[in-house]
Amino acid sequence: MFKNLLLLVALVAVSAAAADKKIIYPSEFRADMPFSPGVLVGDTLYCAGQTGGDLKTGEYPADFEAEVHQTFKRIGLILKAAGMDFENAVDVKVYLTDIADFPKMNGVYTQYFKKDRPARTTVAIASLVGKARIEITVTARK
Repeated sequence: MFKNLLLLVALVAVSAAAADKKIIYPSEFRADMPFSPGVLVGDTLYCAGQTGGDLKTGEYPADFEAEVHQTFKRIGLILKAAGMDFENAVDVKVYLTDIADFPKMNGVYTQYFKKDRPARTTVAIASLVGKARIEITVTARK
């Protein structure tokens, strides 16, 4: 009996969480992407990894700092579509193809997160999609 009650409670919790999931798809993003730019579950937004490719052309800026700004522009669109902004970010993951770009990334990063900054992890990786040199994921809470 107790096991059945626990199973019922677990099923209700999973159903409630699934019903609460909302896909965040800013109109500026291509409609044919194989993933959702953002998923809002309750008050928590999970932003898919964003790179600095231009949303219309797909081109990446030659200047690394411009690429970082473009990456944050894309993240900002997702946050805005969910009714949030950069102040709502609680966790950030940064992936760099060249760790030597860390100081430049950090200089741009601190323009978007001025105070009470979110937790962050930064790692160097071998490569990213296309010509991307940076990819950033964000988790935010209302």
